[in-house]
Amino acid sequence: MTPVASGTDIGHVHLKVADLERAIAFYRDVLGFELTQRFGDQAAFLGAGGYHHHIGLNTWMSKGGSPPARNATGLFHTAIRYPTRQDLADALRRLIAHNVELDGASDHGVSEALYLRDPDQNGVELYWDRPREEWPKDANGNLAMTTDPLDLDDLLKEPVLK
Repeated sequence: MTPVASGTDIGHVHLKVADLERAIAFYRDVLGFELTQRFGDQAAFLGAGGYHHHIGLNTWMSKGGSPPARNATGLFHTAIRYPTRQDLADALRRLIAHNVELDGASDHGVSEALYLRDPDQNGVELYWDRPREEWPKDANGNLAMTTDPLDLDDLLKEPVLK
């Protein structure tokens, strides 16, 4: 078997939500995604940069539902990658402005990440990747990711996006 093609990526995530309006407000107003299409009060699609959708939301089987138990199987988190550290800093400023609490913030050596929960308690990771040539390696040249605390004050020193 050959590995999957190197250009393969994850195109979007589609989440079951209890309240469509609440979920749209979070992904649009807090995180800044654009609402690209809506199917009444049952589903909505949001994207960035003109893409048809990065995030799908629906209430087909979950309207008024409750979040899964923390010890249940399922999606751990959705990871949203930003193009630059400055963009991640902007995301942090949005979270602060909307009083969204972080579950954590980590420097993984290859990336810097913010962890939080959406209104349906789905895990969300917001991150940016460092350039590959900066990724940490061990003595044998293998990838050596870490989980160190991320300095949020330093992140907030990034220039504000215009």
